[in-house]
Formats: sequence, C-alpha cells, structure tokens
Amino acid sequence: MVARIDGDQAEQPSPAQERPPYFVQSLERGLAVIKAFDHTRPQLTSTEVAKITGLDRAAARRFLLTLVDLGYVMTDGRLYSLRPRILELGYAYLSSLSLPEVALPHMEQLVGEIHETCSLGVLDGNDVVFVARVPVKRLMTVPIMVGSRFPAYPTSMGRVLLSGQSGQQLDDYLAAVELEPITEHTVTDPDRLRAIVREAGAQGWAIVDQEIDDGSRSIAVPVRDAAGRVLAALNVSMLAGRGSAEAMSDFLPAMRRAAAQIEADLRHNSVHQEFGLLG
Repeated sequence: MVARIDGDQAEQPSPAQERPPYFVQSLERGLAVIKAFDHTRPQLTSTEVAKITGLDRAAARRFLLTLVDLGYVMTDGRLYSLRPRILELGYAYLSSLSLPEVALPHMEQLVGEIHETCSLGVLDGNDVVFVARVPVKRLMTVPIMVGSRFPAYPTSMGRVLLSGQSGQQLDDYLAAVELEPITEHTVTDPDRLRAIVREAGAQGWAIVDQEIDDGSRSIAVPVRDAAGRVLAALNVSMLAGRGSAEAMSDFLPAMRRAAAQIEADLRHNSVHQEFGLLG
C-alpha cells in the first residue's frame, strides 16, 4: 500500500506494521514510563503515568513497581518519583564517549548562541590539533578541518594550552620552537610570549588578533580534567571585519559556561570509570 500524502499529512501504517520482528515493546513501554517524569513532573501517580504514556493503569503500575524493585524509582504507596540511580543510564552513555563527542553538543549550543565558529583543540608536541569543530553557517568561513595542526605560539588555543604547562615545560617549549613571523602581527619574542602565556593562565583566557592569519581573530578558554589540569582549549574565531579583538571578550560568559558543561560531563565519565557505577 502506498501512503497518500496530503500537505504535511500522510497515511501511516499501524504500529504493528512499523515494528520489526525483533522489537521488544515492553522495553519501549518501560522507557516511556521513565520519560514521563521530568522537572515539571517530579512526582506522579500510576494513573498520571498511564495517561502520559498511553498505557492502561494496571500496566503502568506494573512497570512502576518493577522500576521500584530495580532501584530506579521510589514510592510512598501513591506517588512515584525517580531515584538518583537513574543517572546510571546517563553515565553509561557518557563513559563511552571520547572528548570530542562529549564536547560537540555543548559546542553546537554555543555556536547557536553566539553565531561564530567554535573549535576544540589539544596540545600535541609543539602544535595544536583540532579535535572538534562546529562552523557557523556563513558564506565566508575559514576552511579548517578536524585533524588540522597549527603551531601553538600564535594561536589562542595554543596559548591557553601552554598556560597549563609547568614553568620548565614552557621554557623547554620556547627553547625548542622556531618563532616565525606568520603575519606582521605575530609575537616572536620569547620573553614577550612567555609573559602573554602566563597572563592567559592567570586570567583564564587568551585572545589572538591576526597573528596566524590576516583577517581573523580568536579567543580561547581552558577545558580542565577532574584534577584541574588543562586538558583542551575551547576556541571561538571570527573574521576581523565582524568585530574588534576587545569585543570578543563579550563571548567569554557563554564560552565559560560551555567549558564548564564539558568539564562536568567529563567528570561524570571519570567517576563512572573509576568506581564502576554500573557494576
């Protein structure tokens, strides 16, 4: 049978026809019961759960009592609510994610808020490697791909990452790297660069104005691991014609929120792996 499409409406097959043979409907219903609870409905009766999920009251009650026995739901005999153990389901997901996968949803939200391109980078030797990137949808963008490498010293991400190094590590870096003038604005004096990196560490952010590419500016903040070490740098870049370097500091509150959210997810991941919350 061919579905008839009329505007946005289409004749849909019945649920039984949609489901493949392996589909476990009881699992679908159990998840629907869990999802019935949210911040606006923290406590529900079995009748309310039945109404929200489309289950009959007896089935909703059986699912709820099963979740009580499993430790995911609590009840006083009438009202039901989720228990903290429900977070294990989220921890299982977070523990399977890499840094870019953890960061990308928060980066996408940041780009939606500030309408500029966002990148995430890590330090690899003397270079910054881009491990995640969310470009803004605009005709004129800088074509940088995940996996791209840039010298650390003329980039905002690089300076934030270098600020997380010890004094000796920074000295070793400055002694080893060749500080080339990529543009006329590039800082190439080791002492001045050392002071800039230390300032980035003290203030928690770095701005670079056309030092690695004429016509582009960027600002970066650190992303720290559970021990407080600088793990990565979150960067926002824009074309110079879209605003001054000083105006980029307006992005800092949103960037810091995004970095804090990434750090929180990484901590959840770390706690799960260390203590085996699902075991």
